[in-house]
Amino acid sequence: MKLEGSCSCKAVSFSLDSAHPYPFNICYCSICRKTAGGGGFAINLGGDAESLVVNGGESVSIYRASIADSETGKIEQSPCERHFCKVCATVLWVWDPRWPELIHPFASAIDSDLPTPTERTHLMLEAKSSWIEPQFGELDRRFDVYPQESIAEWHQRLGVEVDPG
Repeated sequence: MKLEGSCSCKAVSFSLDSAHPYPFNICYCSICRKTAGGGGFAINLGGDAESLVVNGGESVSIYRASIADSETGKIEQSPCERHFCKVCATVLWVWDPRWPELIHPFASAIDSDLPTPTERTHLMLEAKSSWIEPQFGELDRRFDVYPQESIAEWHQRLGVEVDPG
């Protein structure tokens, strides 16, 4: 499926191919909450990095979050690159050098109609703020941290992979 997206001010637009376009992951971590605003709820899709086309690339900036190591407590910079519009601050996509073939666009930046998932995965619930009241569907899965199932595996399990082009 071809995904097309943009920022709020339209300084940046982009497109990419995705076999995994269902917006099912809802993240409550402090990074998503603070960079995406509100309760967080950053919903990443899976896309093919080689197919990414960006217009207005000069308006794109990158943020790499500081993360405390779970064992040592030492603060380290995440290898994940969160791309956002430096004009209006819209979060656009995440790229991680550990999986260079993937781009994870934020569903909130996608302008294309996205398919509706039959179930959602609520992750990083242990990091949610006390004022957030998650809305769980009957089939939704809940995880205090990250689930073992990847975006691709979720799509495969439910048989909802689509033609990426």
